Amino acid sequence: MSASSSRKITRILGAELDKLVTLPLVWRTLMGTFILNVVLAAAFTSAGPQGAAGTQSILNIGLASMGYLQAGFIILGILATCSEYTGGQIRTTLTTIPWRGFQLSMKLLALAIVTIPMAFIIAASGVLYAFMMIRDTAFVIEIDAMIKTLAGATGYLTLTTLLSAAIGALLRRTTPALVVLLGHYFIVSPLLRDFLPRIKNVFPDTAGYYMYMPPTSNEINILTPMKGTGIFMLWTLIFITVAIVFYRKRDA
Repeated sequence: MSASSSRKITRILGAELDKLVTLPLVWRTLMGTFILNVVLAAAFTSAGPQGAAGTQSILNIGLASMGYLQAGFIILGILATCSEYTGGQIRTTLTTIPWRGFQLSMKLLALAIVTIPMAFIIAASGVLYAFMMIRDTAFVIEIDAMIKTLAGATGYLTLTTLLSAAIGALLRRTTPALVVLLGHYFIVSPLLRDFLPRIKNVFPDTAGYYMYMPPTSNEINILTPMKGTGIFMLWTLIFITVAIVFYRKRDA
């Protein structure tokens, strides 16, 4: 019984990985995100030594593009769960794999498997560019600090992708999911942080910020990286759970 379940899970995971890696929009999104990050890293790096940014660490400059970079991973997560609804392929999927809870769980696991290395590569590319260009003018960083920060940035982008995928599974349409998530990340959350500073850290993107970016000395109500990770993970797990419940109950 256990061996049969393991084979079932492995086959479903393999099928979801195959669908994901053969979806052209996934690689176009990742390539576009990588190019955007390099361009932004070049802009932030060139601006860094000219002013106060010249005294910042290489990590701060290299990861300054994260606020824009996350948009690519939001799109990636939405595409992973909404693409099958566009042409009605979801019916074929559910006919072939009727175990809906397993199917969506394996889709999200496959998405994480693809996202983690790509998130690390893209985040590290900005840091590497900054290091190559301004290593003589910025403070040199410790290797362990670099690893921890890049791990945090990778975790942040991965959780952003999974959260977006869960919301995409709930809404089942690409455009509404994009409007909701991009609207929250780039409009609603920044406004709420200004008007409700006391509760800003409960928002997933704000809590996730502390996963990779050390707080400045004048910040109040700051979170540790572990607390930020915990809050973001909680939001992600809640939305994944809700998405699976709805996915199992409603029609394709």
